[in-house]
Amino acid sequence: MLRLCLLLLSIVSLLVSFATNAQSVISVSSVSQATDNLASPSEFLGYPLGQWHLRHDQINYYLKQLAQNSPRVSLESTGQSHEARQQLTAVITSAPNQARLAQIIAGRQQVKTGKAPDGPLIIWLAYSIHGDEASGAHAALEVGYRLSQSQEPWVQDLLDKAVVLITPSQNPDGLDRFSTWTNNYTGKIKVSDENHNEHRQNWPAGRRNHYFADLNRDWLFLRHPESQGRIALFHKWQPHYLGDFHEMGHNQTFFFQPGVPTRTHPLTPKENQEITDKLASFHAKALDESKQAYFTKQMFDDFYYGKGSTYPDINGAVGILFEQASVRGQQQDSENGLLRFSQAIDNQIATSFSSLKGALALADELKQYQSRFYQRRDKHPPSGREAGFLLSAQGDPARRDDLAELLNRHEIQVFYLKENMQQDRHQYRQDDSLFVPINQPQKTLLLALFDLRTEFEDATFYDVSSWNLVFSYNLQMARNVNLNVDDLLTQPRPYSPARLSPNDVAVLVDWRQQNAAPLLQTLLSEGIRVKFAAKPFSLKVKGHTLNMMPGTLQIPLTQAVLTPRGLVDRLEALAKQYDVKLQGVDTGLASSGIDLGSPDFHDIAPIKALVVTGYGTSSTEVGELWYFMDNLVGAPLTQVDVSRLPRIDLTPYTHVFLVDGSYANLEEKYARKLGQFAIEGGVIVAQKGALQWLSNGNLLKSDIREKRYFSQLFATDGLTFGDKARLDARQAIGGAVMALDLDASHPITFGLGGNRLPVLKNKVFGLSKTQAPFVTAATYADDPLLDGFLAEEYQRSLSQTPAIIVERHGKGALVALADNLLFRNIWLGSQKVYANSLYFIPALH
Repeated sequence: MLRLCLLLLSIVSLLVSFATNAQSVISVSSVSQATDNLASPSEFLGYPLGQWHLRHDQINYYLKQLAQNSPRVSLESTGQSHEARQQLTAVITSAPNQARLAQIIAGRQQVKTGKAPDGPLIIWLAYSIHGDEASGAHAALEVGYRLSQSQEPWVQDLLDKAVVLITPSQNPDGLDRFSTWTNNYTGKIKVSDENHNEHRQNWPAGRRNHYFADLNRDWLFLRHPESQGRIALFHKWQPHYLGDFHEMGHNQTFFFQPGVPTRTHPLTPKENQEITDKLASFHAKALDESKQAYFTKQMFDDFYYGKGSTYPDINGAVGILFEQASVRGQQQDSENGLLRFSQAIDNQIATSFSSLKGALALADELKQYQSRFYQRRDKHPPSGREAGFLLSAQGDPARRDDLAELLNRHEIQVFYLKENMQQDRHQYRQDDSLFVPINQPQKTLLLALFDLRTEFEDATFYDVSSWNLVFSYNLQMARNVNLNVDDLLTQPRPYSPARLSPNDVAVLVDWRQQNAAPLLQTLLSEGIRVKFAAKPFSLKVKGHTLNMMPGTLQIPLTQAVLTPRGLVDRLEALAKQYDVKLQGVDTGLASSGIDLGSPDFHDIAPIKALVVTGYGTSSTEVGELWYFMDNLVGAPLTQVDVSRLPRIDLTPYTHVFLVDGSYANLEEKYARKLGQFAIEGGVIVAQKGALQWLSNGNLLKSDIREKRYFSQLFATDGLTFGDKARLDARQAIGGAVMALDLDASHPITFGLGGNRLPVLKNKVFGLSKTQAPFVTAATYADDPLLDGFLAEEYQRSLSQTPAIIVERHGKGALVALADNLLFRNIWLGSQKVYANSLYFIPALH
């Protein structure tokens, strides 16, 4: 019996062993069969990878082929670009990990609690956020292919222990603009001359997206859908490592971080930079093997958190920037010899794999760093009494809601007031205020978004030195307020629809509301008459005194296009659509100030605006104006290339916009044509460099100050050659917040909410004091620097000089702006100046 039992056990053991081996064989066989169907990028394309620049649809189609044919690959969609191109990310890991992705993702959602379960390492390789830096997108396909089918032991070990996210193209619209351009100029015989059209894109080039925005400056501000989808993916997966692959000038070699040590933001943990140093050895080894020259700790930095390589650093991960010398075509001569696109792709592939190997080798350190980042006691879910920021948009609920949405996208929790409250002699109203607790899981990022500093170890900045949301949103703020969050609201109060009566004489709209502009534009487009108040006034309405500011809109209920009942119904519908508060009034008699029938209420005329574009103009600023008109105002903006401008009949237009740039190719005599346009009632809105051309053409009467004037303010006596870089840094204005003192009675400042306005200055440019009366609408404050770095020489020289000038020209006007008040479309606090230029300035004749 014993022998029989032993025999049975032996048979069972053999059967189990056979079944296990069979299962293993079946698993390997299925992987083999699946990967046998995988075509390499070159096989898929029918030509060597990089022989032609890829379009975004080719990239997406190949990712779908990988997902269809490899059990290691699935896809994540992060929405669409402005031009409706689908944004895909490949999720590559072992087949068993793919089967439990939902469990892995659920675990990643616990990261910010500091109690995330142990799981795979998350590595994100993100490429080509600048559309004309195309070597990364091409390399991404090759890296994805190898990971999808390789049987190398280290790859299998990697995919057992990690999930690799690969996003080949983070800027689909720009990439397609670039690939079309460069392919159109590529022939059978490759031209390496840097002057060849292939290497010199036409305006606006492919670096930026549909609205000409630099998406690698939008990680914090999230103005664009590409960025919003990218940030959602980041917080869904909470990566440990993010590789950010770029290109730089073609005369450089190759850069990888660490960057300049003294230019790391103080809020970045020291441990982050220590891991960055360790990872550098893996990248160096990979490039040494191919004898590719490289450099570190120069040029680039880790300061501004709105970039792909630094946003991870303030979110518990390690971001690494890679910069490959750019070919901008197939091959180009450089100071380091002939640069080929194929070589650029190979370098990006090499550092992609060094990223994977380095992250795998340092997996424990990356995981521990992330855990410690979120395990601090002050990073807890808010409850009970908490210290925090109390913020008010001062009469503009839409601006408050925009801020709340932005913070929520970064997973920062905000609360709404149940009732009005007083704090530091200021009123915080329930309909325009937020409370943001400091001690919450995203505390470090929160502090970075509201960071306030004017002193720096190193005054050199790759990007802006300030991005404080208090200033960009023009908020009233109390920094250390203690409130019980359990007594606050987690959602804003529901919209309360306007209740108007056809028996009223008029409807009033507070112009401070951000969405008053699109409501106004809709009314004008429908032929409804609207006026604005040039002076303040008060009315008694149902026993209460209604105090209204200059800029208030008045919509008389007696109109030619609609009956009072029909107009009331239309206004109530628009108020709900735009979330704008309306106020019906049953009398035109003011208790103080102007009556509703006063000549100081001016009719607002319909607008038709034109912006000059093309070579020499700033594509960024054109795009910001276009975005503003398209997405906020809701009005068409005609874009005219500077080369066509002399032939354009300006008669149909009410406004001409001139952004920063050099207009050297536009004859100065054309300024006379613009002058005639203004004399006949047109409005010219010009900023920064455009004012130089207008001055040369004698259209701008005020004097300007450019770089040559300001450079004389800096002493150079006793400086050595080694001091040159430091002097250059002090003479640069990379982006600092300045305070403007406003003439609150001037229509260009209506709706800005006070006598002071923060603006971002990012160019060495100024206007001289003018003796002409009633021209200067805003000056730099006596002590102008609010945040960021600005040399004392600039502070002293700009103090009390004009920042906004409005010159009369016949029936029209010239609005001169020393700064770009739309900066990256995050400067919501000052963008109303453009709306005022559109609707109020034409009435100043």
